[in-house]
Amino acid sequence: MRFEQAEREAGAAAPRPRPSLPDLSALLLALEGLRSAVPRELSDQLTALLRELLLTLRALIDWYLERLDGGPVETEVEDIPID
Repeated sequence: MRFEQAEREAGAAAPRPRPSLPDLSALLLALEGLRSAVPRELSDQLTALLRELLLTLRALIDWYLERLDGGPVETEVEDIPID
């Protein structure tokens, strides 16, 4: 709180209000209605498809973050001669 007050006294611009999040309840209600209208087998297949899609998206994000960090840290390997 003190930091914000010091900023205002120093003449800093007022912080911008955060944008409001969209209300997704109508979309979720429509999806639930659609889910109950399809056969159970199709619902199971769509659930599996969505899970695979989310896992793929997670792997893509992990790959991208790893690339931003400069790649994986390689462990140093030392050759030890065997007599």
